[in-house]
Amino acid sequence: MTDDLATGDLAARAVALDAADPLAAYRDRFLPAEAVVAYLDGNSLGKPPAETAARMDRFIRDDWGGRLIRGWTDEWLEWPARIGDRIGALALGAAPGQTIVADSTTVLLYKLARAAVDARPGRTEVVLDTDNFPTDRYVLEGIAAERGLTLRWIETDPAAGVHPSQVADAVGPRTALVLFSHVAYRSGWIADVAAITRIAHDAGALAMWDLSHSAGSVPVWLDEWGVDVAVGCSYKYLNGGPGGPAFAYLRGGLQDELRQPIRGWMGHRAAFEMGPGHEYAPGIRALLSGTPPILAMVPLDVSLDLLAEAGLDAVRTKSQLLTGYVLDLADEWLAPLGVTVTSPRDPARRGGHVTLNRPGFADLLEPLWDAGVIPDYRRPDGLRIGLAPLSTSFAEVHAGLSRLRDLLTG
Repeated sequence: MTDDLATGDLAARAVALDAADPLAAYRDRFLPAEAVVAYLDGNSLGKPPAETAARMDRFIRDDWGGRLIRGWTDEWLEWPARIGDRIGALALGAAPGQTIVADSTTVLLYKLARAAVDARPGRTEVVLDTDNFPTDRYVLEGIAAERGLTLRWIETDPAAGVHPSQVADAVGPRTALVLFSHVAYRSGWIADVAAITRIAHDAGALAMWDLSHSAGSVPVWLDEWGVDVAVGCSYKYLNGGPGGPAFAYLRGGLQDELRQPIRGWMGHRAAFEMGPGHEYAPGIRALLSGTPPILAMVPLDVSLDLLAEAGLDAVRTKSQLLTGYVLDLADEWLAPLGVTVTSPRDPARRGGHVTLNRPGFADLLEPLWDAGVIPDYRRPDGLRIGLAPLSTSFAEVHAGLSRLRDLLTG
């Protein structure tokens, strides 16, 4: 097969996949980015829906400008739990009353991990893996220093992720908490949450999961899996915008047991009494600390409207097709040029991005951006091809990787 024929076959496949795509119309519901040929970084920052701009304008003019401080008692005080319940229902498999929007992922990681280890007095170890996202590792290192705990590290392959057998070997009677990512940030490996959570529980430990690379892209069933606590960000597949607020999940049966350490007025039983001493609010609101980021929740609410329309099952189906198409292009075009794939070949174990590796990729970032192609980069040599199903076309993927191929062939 000649290169031209292979290119033609792959291009024709992109056209056919786009023509058959039931989510194709959603692409026009996102703001276009001028001079961008292929946006392949939706797993780091999602594109803004067009409705976000209009909704923000209405909110600023009517809700904030019109209602002023009355907006708090009109509805804003309920937004963290209301939007949290929406995320729980649409993306997390969580019943109402267990998910809340607040803070950043880092702060919520600290709150819940500290609460979890404090809820297991006498247990002195926390289990985590060496290739988890830096924030997760750094936060647990800090908590270990604060509480005199020992971190038990699982050495994970950056091309894969943590496996149940590794967790079974690491946990024991001293384990208070295990913390892993559902989708590995480097490789896109999908961990077996249900199995790992059972292993943690059998050892008497709590199980915590970072959902930042799965929420809105990969189905999550927190209640069914028996997960204790979880956190995630809103600015990737949930299109909540730069620095959008994070979300936290705390299983209902643990809400009177786990007590987060940052005792702010919004997490008080009666916030506006402003009396002496802190009394935790009942239920999930106890995870709040300071004033909720209301303005930052507006884009998230818009994006949840789109997810509700499209349905996560349809999003996941397209995600698997998109990542599979990336693998086909990589095998045909890039493998002969020294590029390797460090993401799972099995679509059931592959999240919403594909990581390509080759020495010198860092030097290609600027030429790719100049050519209108925006992937993600992770040291030392990884290009992450992050594919947001609602806003990404197969033709866009074809165009972006063809420019990468051209740069590699020089």
